[in-house]
Amino acid sequence: MDLSIVVPIYNEQDNVQELYTAIASSLQAMGCSYEIIMVDDGSSDGSYQILTGLASRDASLKVIRFRRNFGQTAAMSAGFDNAAGEIIIPMDGDLQNDPADISRLVEKIHEGFDVVSGWRRDRKDTFITRKIPSLLANAMISRLTGVHLHDYGCTLKAYRREVLDGINLYGEMHRFVPALASQFGAHVTELPVNHFPRIHGVSKYGISRTLRVVLDLMTVKFLLVYSTKPIQLFGKWGIYTILAGIGTGTMTLYMKFFEHFSMNRNPLLILTAFLMFMGIQFIVLGLLGELNTRTYFESQNKPIYVVRNRINLD
Repeated sequence: MDLSIVVPIYNEQDNVQELYTAIASSLQAMGCSYEIIMVDDGSSDGSYQILTGLASRDASLKVIRFRRNFGQTAAMSAGFDNAAGEIIIPMDGDLQNDPADISRLVEKIHEGFDVVSGWRRDRKDTFITRKIPSLLANAMISRLTGVHLHDYGCTLKAYRREVLDGINLYGEMHRFVPALASQFGAHVTELPVNHFPRIHGVSKYGISRTLRVVLDLMTVKFLLVYSTKPIQLFGKWGIYTILAGIGTGTMTLYMKFFEHFSMNRNPLLILTAFLMFMGIQFIVLGLLGELNTRTYFESQNKPIYVVRNRINLD
């Protein structure tokens, strides 16, 4: 199969029908084999019922329904896990992404890129609550990951299948896939795409999500630099801390023997013990990290979602 379109759906009953029609029309015009995977992320409105009706008339539409709301990253991960296409393209379910851009993303992939990230250059969102936090977040992510993109938050991206095979998603990690893919040598680029204002439904994004993105960014930075060598991070700080403890200990002894300052009244003695203890703890933590890095998620292949039922899926 050529293309798999993955669309997380959460309470989008007013958008689902129009979105499906637009995606199907765009894909049919491309003349390629395709599937549309819509993941109902525990919607409480009529989204699933509409998807069921659409899937009964079109076998290329495949539906996954979660037992509860697990979040956008989990929904995208479920879509990726069940996708059969050589190129996988996620997009939002709120009609703000343009299905007509799918062909342009695919053309860019065929130019030799592994990841093509959409860039909402003319973004139709509120300035204070959406655009400003996005600008700051994108600048921070680009600087810390070394993969410079204007719009990490744009869901509309295109991936070669093999790029996603080695990436597991947790938290809010879906936006960091280009950075994670670059770790494995993927060629990443971006392409300006259309963006429309939301007409139906309510946005699920807010300022509070920025904090979760920052926390996940710390995880991504660790995965990019120290995922296979945590001792290089914790051990380094352990050595620095021990050296600081040796320095304060030496000063304590100097004050004892040359300035006749009582050790039991010298706060540097307590600081020395604290630094030495913390340094040893850092090193031990790094050694434990070496043993446990990715073991929990990689070895157990632990899923982050629970599927209630599937339609048109083997």
